[in-house]
Amino acid sequence: MRTATKLGLYGVGLVVAFTGALGAGRLVGPSEEPPPAGHAEAGGHAETEGHEGIEEFPGGLQVSEAGYRLVPETTALPAGTTAEFRFRILGPDGAPVTGYTPTHEKDLHLIVVRRDLSGFQHVHPSRTADGLWSIPLTVADPGQYRVFADFQPAGRDKGLTLGVDVPAAGDYRVRPLPAPGRAFDVDGYRVELAGTLQPGTSSKLTLTVTKDGRPVTDLQPYLGAYGHLVALRDGDLAYLHVHPEEATTAGPDVTFYAEVPSAGAYRLYLDFQHAGKVRTAEFTAVTS
Repeated sequence: MRTATKLGLYGVGLVVAFTGALGAGRLVGPSEEPPPAGHAEAGGHAETEGHEGIEEFPGGLQVSEAGYRLVPETTALPAGTTAEFRFRILGPDGAPVTGYTPTHEKDLHLIVVRRDLSGFQHVHPSRTADGLWSIPLTVADPGQYRVFADFQPAGRDKGLTLGVDVPAAGDYRVRPLPAPGRAFDVDGYRVELAGTLQPGTSSKLTLTVTKDGRPVTDLQPYLGAYGHLVALRDGDLAYLHVHPEEATTAGPDVTFYAEVPSAGAYRLYLDFQHAGKVRTAEFTAVTS
């Protein structure tokens, strides 16, 4: 892409979702005995670094990695009502992490999405001096939600993305993944997707923003970028690996390169800012 400002792509994300029940059902709150704080998600390991022969997992699959652990103090959320979500990041020494290296102008990015890939939110909590993170969250519908913390601890040369499930109790129905599409309309804007995901190679994807049929050429920087992309693979909670392209203009195009590890369907979420407001365009993309 074009400009001194880079396309910020958060999470290169793929969310590995083991959906408990498809169709209609009722979700209850967490059990009385939650799993130990160091419990890894199904199919994952608590840590991957420092073990030869163990393939490194994509971000977001694990609650713990490289000695760091995501520990929620809030273990359930009410559907349709705003509630405070609190959590800590514990370091290798077991103490809350209080030092961070900012990425995209923030110490930590929080991504919340239901297991069926609906209800996407990208928010930024606040932190107390003793390492407690908190933010008011509203999840619209009952269901099982995946919460991702994307951050870089101070002194570490790369970031981490940890994930944990948080339920919202109540009657629910899993929504089918929207059909693949090339255009998404939001608040009078249209975002069009060009490019195709190809497994095993770097795929170029370009998103073009227009309003009332006219190209938007004055996209505003948001967190130091013209756009932020999160890509989640349908059926498995892991982050897609993506690279931004340098930009020379503020739209209408924002481009990135995605490395797709396998065939399948993916959900793409693009946050962009114009006229002082951040909007999100969503797409379902299927590999060729």
